[in-house]
Amino acid sequence: MNLPYLTTDLPGIGGQLKTEPEDFFVEEIPLYPPAGQGQHVYVEIEKRGLSTYVAIKMIARALNISPGDIGHAGLKDAQAVTRQTLSIDRVTPEAVAALNIPHIKILRVNRHYNKLKIGHLAGNRFVIRVRQVTPEVLPRAEAIVAMLMQKGVPNFFGEQRFGHRENTHLLGETLVRRDAAEFVAQYLGRPQPHEAPHIQAARQLIDEGHWNEALAQWPSNLPDERRVLAAILRAGGQPEVAFDALEVKLKSFFVSAFQSQLFNELLVNRLDTLDRLENGDVAYIHGRGAAFVVGNAAAEQPRADRFEISPSGPLFGPKTLMAEGEPGQRERAILAAKGLTIEDFKVPGLKLEGARRPFRINLKQAKMEWDEGLLISFELQPGAYATTVMAEIMKNHDKERAGP
Repeated sequence: MNLPYLTTDLPGIGGQLKTEPEDFFVEEIPLYPPAGQGQHVYVEIEKRGLSTYVAIKMIARALNISPGDIGHAGLKDAQAVTRQTLSIDRVTPEAVAALNIPHIKILRVNRHYNKLKIGHLAGNRFVIRVRQVTPEVLPRAEAIVAMLMQKGVPNFFGEQRFGHRENTHLLGETLVRRDAAEFVAQYLGRPQPHEAPHIQAARQLIDEGHWNEALAQWPSNLPDERRVLAAILRAGGQPEVAFDALEVKLKSFFVSAFQSQLFNELLVNRLDTLDRLENGDVAYIHGRGAAFVVGNAAAEQPRADRFEISPSGPLFGPKTLMAEGEPGQRERAILAAKGLTIEDFKVPGLKLEGARRPFRINLKQAKMEWDEGLLISFELQPGAYATTVMAEIMKNHDKERAGP
């Protein structure tokens, strides 16, 4: 997914990201400190080479609890060194402090009253090293960062949101459409060239309708897919059971990816006026997370210039606050092109309401120096993708744009 650049007139520096996990460091900035008492154990971990979901499953297994008892405020990339806080129910601080799990270091343990949920953080702090560049690229990087700090960083969803097979948004669309047959084809079938030969073979059996043979060959490292396949087999090959066999978290993730893809499409068309309000826009209030419909864009523009508010796009849902005027027409047109309405996002089993997401993000505390490569540090708000910043700086369309 080659997303356009805001700084397209400024040459990038090239280079390579994530040569080593240590080249990409991210640390959560907590929204609040733990109270020191309460039902939930708050643990700050440092993980290396593990996704958040994998780390949670490993911790749950070690504590003999369900992964559902563990809360998190954000998802962190696997190919990185990351620090984040988890909340854990049904355990003691002593049990958590005693954990000894490969690639997971326990940093701090405390107690708090509530379970952590997505968004319960003030932001993320990044330190990223770009290798295979020379010190002469520093002025180019500084010019790009100056423009990003002035206008804002395009708040694209990164490619991590769309999965290793780059089809999580398509899976989400099948859920919204209630198209079980297409979901099964996307989720279990259609082998891709980059997948291992034994995975391709198993997926090919799905495409051919050989359910028993596919289950016998299904890789053990794909347990979620295996669970869905087993349910279909028990139902005599009926794809409709796939939705019930799918974990709620995965359903939510897939639908979220579809919302993200629609948001990205709208943002692409808004890139040239990223920092300018239009009549009918839904303005996002950065300090509060609230939003309102803009009646007089000229009167509100000074607030946008101060980065108090920004134009926003929809994460479509049945209760999404829709824009009016020309911005509203664009939002409804992107759904109409797919034959959908916001009511179609009432997906069974999900409490999906919809939301607004700012089209731009504020780049804070940006600093650069030379240290075995170009070392860049900065802070971003929750949910923003650091490698969207890096994509603008490097302009390597073929490099991965991963998440925080």
